[in-house]
Amino acid sequence: MAQRRRQSLKAQRKDKKRHTKNVQIKTAIKKSLKELQAALTSKNSDAAKKCLRAVTSKLAKAAKKDIIHKNAAQRKISRLSKRVVTLTAS
Repeated sequence: MAQRRRQSLKAQRKDKKRHTKNVQIKTAIKKSLKELQAALTSKNSDAAKKCLRAVTSKLAKAAKKDIIHKNAAQRKISRLSKRVVTLTAS
């Protein structure tokens, strides 16, 4: 019984570390998305392209590490790319 308790305590410590790391990554993604949204509303195509590159990278890395689902990441990247392309076309 004692070993099970020790293992469960270690698992709890690991879960807590993983949770804080995942929250940090999700927060960084949200901040990047807000920056991109601001660039899109101000119709600044250069800033939008730069922000899109950063957001795409963060979403892909999060999907690779299973922080968010890969299809959700691809869907967001696709929709954001479409918006940036329409901004640069007009």
